[in-house]
Amino acid sequence: MLKYEKKTFFKFFTIYFGSVALLILALGFFYFEEQKKTLIEKEHFAMIEFVRQLKMKMIPKSESISYEIKNITLENFSMDNFKIEDDRFLKYMPYRWEGGYILVEKDKSEYHKNLLTIKLTIIALQVFLLFLFGVISYFLSVRALRPMQDAVTKLDNFSKDLIHDLNTPITSILLNIKLLSKKKEFIDNKPLSRIKKSVEDISELHNNLTILLQEKTMIIQKENLLEIVKDVVQTQQRIYSEIDFIVEVKDFNAMINKNAFKQILVNLISNACKYNKEDGFVRIYTKENSLYIEDNGIGIKNPDEVFDRTYKEHSTGHGIGLDITKRLCDAMKIKIDVKSVVGEGSEFSLMFKI
Repeated sequence: MLKYEKKTFFKFFTIYFGSVALLILALGFFYFEEQKKTLIEKEHFAMIEFVRQLKMKMIPKSESISYEIKNITLENFSMDNFKIEDDRFLKYMPYRWEGGYILVEKDKSEYHKNLLTIKLTIIALQVFLLFLFGVISYFLSVRALRPMQDAVTKLDNFSKDLIHDLNTPITSILLNIKLLSKKKEFIDNKPLSRIKKSVEDISELHNNLTILLQEKTMIIQKENLLEIVKDVVQTQQRIYSEIDFIVEVKDFNAMINKNAFKQILVNLISNACKYNKEDGFVRIYTKENSLYIEDNGIGIKNPDEVFDRTYKEHSTGHGIGLDITKRLCDAMKIKIDVKSVVGEGSEFSLMFKI
């Protein structure tokens, strides 16, 4: 499942499961309070029944209830009097017509035991219902994703066909430009140079999109980064001969997709060259489980926003390269970060899970 699919899935799941979970917990709480009230009423009734049997000269059997006859006068006496203390229940009942009251006390140990049983029963039922509706929410969320996945799949297939068809005209244009540039009348021809630069930008975008569309079917395996770095640097040196390339990469194995990682390096190193100073340098080095790409170029004004698709810092770029770089890193579980100071340079770091 891709990052955007996981994000959508968790949103659906949170809405489904969260709503039901809140309802289950609320119902459990109110049911517990109702059962607690019923249990207290049973305790009250048990005390009344105890006094009734006592007055009928029957011997009531209850180890938790005790009584005491008090010859006192209670003002504003009510038969509904019932007092709940920390360790017992208290109730006064009339003893005889002439006067006096029976003070009945009932130990709360049995009440606490019954209350605990009710609480554990409710909790067990809630856990079962939460698990049941968690499973239901999972399958509902998966089903809710299917229409979006189908639409994305159709769009991906269309994009793959379109990008594949673009490869032929792009290659043809580049070949014809090379042929024209060899003719005397087109040497140092500015319009032709601008056309060549535009086609190269389109070609770069084409390569990025080709790799990105393999995001779902990307095969991750252990690769030696040194060989890939050397290959990319060798290509970039031919394009940016004025840049000093410093490679300090030892044998470094990591779980990656070779083509995707190569495209990440192309994007980062070409940007480091493109936005560098005259006689600038690009340093690629490794440290622990990270690969660093450092330059002394013009720097980045807003490094925190540089991976956003909508962000574009330079008019010469199309703003999609670093967004694709971030997505490819996410697909391979590579943590990418950037530090930059305007006028001094930038440093991109790629942290791998070894």
